Amino acid sequence: MSPEGNARGESVVIARIGKPHGIRGEVTVQTHTDDPVGRYVPGAIYATEAASGTGVPRALTIASARLHQKTWLLGFEEIPDRTGAESLRGTRLVLDEGDAVGGDDEVDDEDGWYESDLVGLRAEDPTGSVIGEVTGLTIGAAQDLLHVRLADGREGLVPFVEALVPVVDVEGGRVIVDAPEGLFDLAD
Repeated sequence: MSPEGNARGESVVIARIGKPHGIRGEVTVQTHTDDPVGRYVPGAIYATEAASGTGVPRALTIASARLHQKTWLLGFEEIPDRTGAESLRGTRLVLDEGDAVGGDDEVDDEDGWYESDLVGLRAEDPTGSVIGEVTGLTIGAAQDLLHVRLADGREGLVPFVEALVPVVDVEGGRVIVDAPEGLFDLAD
């Protein structure tokens, strides 16, 4: 997804595909919707966003959906086996913003942001010094993680909680990261 994302009229990420599960083409997904039961229904068709040259279909039709040990598993009509499922890794299932309006995927500007709103924002410490740039967001069961490419090129992960990221200023192009001492020492 481009950094402009849905806030500028593009698409809403419903899920990000992870690793294959089993031999029949099922995949794990990282859910980006508040209504997985309503969104992951057989017959639902989602546009895809994947790296160019991967051969991923432009759209996928859900054939099956189930919850397995707190992880959603999806099967697609276009993907019959594990080999096909492996090719989907990292693909995003998306809806046009207009298709999501009125659904549970809408984000209240005071309560949350889409990954596409955050990617590209300047990450600053509380004094205003630039520490890097936001490169992604991982949605977690307990808390989300903000990916930050640090000035020295390493990638850091910051729990996306108000105590550590007290300011998200999309209009101003920045986030304030109040990282505890040593947080980025663990970055690769």
